[in-house]
Amino acid sequence: MSPMKIVVMGSNSFSGASFADFALNQGAHVLGLSRSEEPHRAFLPYRWSGNDANFHFFAFDINKHLDQIMDLMAAEKPDYFVNFAAQSMVGESWEHPEDWFRTNAVSTVMLHNRLRQESNYLKRYVHVTTPEVYGSTDGRIKEDTPFNPSTPYAVSRAASDMSLKTFVDAYGFPAVSTRAANVYGPGQQLYRIISRTIVFIRLEKKLQLHGSGHSERSFIHINDVSDATWKVMVDGKVGDTYHISTDKIVSIRQLVELICNKMGVAFDDVAEVVGERLGKDAAYMLDSTKIRETLGWSDRISLDQGIDDCLTWVEENLDALKAQEMDYIHKP
Repeated sequence: MSPMKIVVMGSNSFSGASFADFALNQGAHVLGLSRSEEPHRAFLPYRWSGNDANFHFFAFDINKHLDQIMDLMAAEKPDYFVNFAAQSMVGESWEHPEDWFRTNAVSTVMLHNRLRQESNYLKRYVHVTTPEVYGSTDGRIKEDTPFNPSTPYAVSRAASDMSLKTFVDAYGFPAVSTRAANVYGPGQQLYRIISRTIVFIRLEKKLQLHGSGHSERSFIHINDVSDATWKVMVDGKVGDTYHISTDKIVSIRQLVELICNKMGVAFDDVAEVVGERLGKDAAYMLDSTKIRETLGWSDRISLDQGIDDCLTWVEENLDALKAQEMDYIHKP
């Protein structure tokens, strides 16, 4: 029996690179696609494991190389296509919203249309989307919660999510969707809160906290997310969406305080409170009952253990990380 073959679109992203590593560890062959060449190996878990012989990378941009992507699909005929590719920064989407709509809506819908026309061998297409589409909500959000996006980023993702549903309903396109809340772990970009806090403390740099850090989040380790994504890919019901989340809620301030305590520094010496971001939602509390009950998934890595993983990663790669960009740089 030949190994499972998986396309991971957006394989340079934190979640994409981590899922590629997870898939390789399951014995799959992985075709990684991203618009830029691979970043430093410190951000690529599949390069650390020594299990990357079955990983093949292609510098394909969803906005520019759709024909090449489809040629690769025709040649390789993968079993699964998992799409992490997106313009993903929320606050920055206000500056150039057209770039977010081009990638997250127009080019993504074009990809879906070509896949449903030309790739009838696909067992599943996994659409990795976001809880941002729900806007700010009260209580636990279920998968059927109405969309109420409040940023250009969220609107662009909602547009492709709704379009994909029409493809499932009209054509039977074998799509499933995931929404995960506040994913973190080793290898995450340095503009994300956990990796940024650790690196800034090590470099004795001041960390800015938006809105006093009172926003509440449910942080989930990337290994738990990759496990959930795999289960959705293999056994998810076509047309369904699955929330991936923990039940533990912490504020950003509590999170930073936890890291400070672990690193033996005072919160007030590390953090500087600044104004809130435009259109920032107060909380995402996803109800993950569905994936737990139907696919047998459960989160296993506590926040305390996960932060230890991130601390170890930073220490092992600090010299390389010092030379990396600390802030998000927008690429159209």
